[in-house]
Amino acid sequence: MDEHNGVDEHPREKQRGPVVLRRERRDELTTTDQRLLDSRGPSDWVHTDPWRVLRIQAEFVEGFGALAEVPSAVTVFGSARTGRDHPEYEVGRKLGGALAEAGFAVITGGGPGAMEAVNRGCSEAGGFSIGLGIELPFEQGLNPWVDLGVNFRYFFVRKTMFIKYSQAFICLPGGFGTLDELFEALTLVQTKKVTKFPVVLFGRSYWQGLYDWVKDSVLASGKVGEKDLALLHLTDDIDDAVRVVNEAHKAWADAH
Repeated sequence: MDEHNGVDEHPREKQRGPVVLRRERRDELTTTDQRLLDSRGPSDWVHTDPWRVLRIQAEFVEGFGALAEVPSAVTVFGSARTGRDHPEYEVGRKLGGALAEAGFAVITGGGPGAMEAVNRGCSEAGGFSIGLGIELPFEQGLNPWVDLGVNFRYFFVRKTMFIKYSQAFICLPGGFGTLDELFEALTLVQTKKVTKFPVVLFGRSYWQGLYDWVKDSVLASGKVGEKDLALLHLTDDIDDAVRVVNEAHKAWADAH
């Protein structure tokens, strides 16, 4: 609190697309995505949904415009719940720095935890640190280490930006959001909707069980092929992760 006039200089806030809500204005619990996808209740959504297309279009235009000049970048996902005193935070910080030193910008979801760690490491190393935020029913906001930040209302618009402007995905330990992005990326690569790029699972002790399940259950029962499993690279080593990204980027550059 400001000792002179009692004003909170850093009030809690919530992002709603490009809009920032603070103090009592942040109490609205619903999100734009929720209002779009929930068809229960009054039928006025039938008449308002067509107009939402214009807002969706505007988000795409805003995202494409903001990111058009971004250099080669790597998207890193990870838990917003990772504390600054957790070893995974320091790993994220070192990873962000290593990617910056290798000449890559980093893109995260822009939030706290592992995302903040990666943005911080990149920024401290002099790299281009990008955060793509999302409207959520609880406060989050962009972390202070984001150099370029874009806030979105719609998850599907934000996901398009992650895919379009990334050379690779690296997944630090994370929850449902990280898993969602992981499997969506794998699906897009598997179905050749996007040019093949590496998907790195960083942290063997965390990801080994998932990797083994995919191998021993999904692959073993014929639900995916050997080439699909090969899309995943499991590692504990930052240099190894950066090597995978560099090799993939070089192969892409040589092909173009």
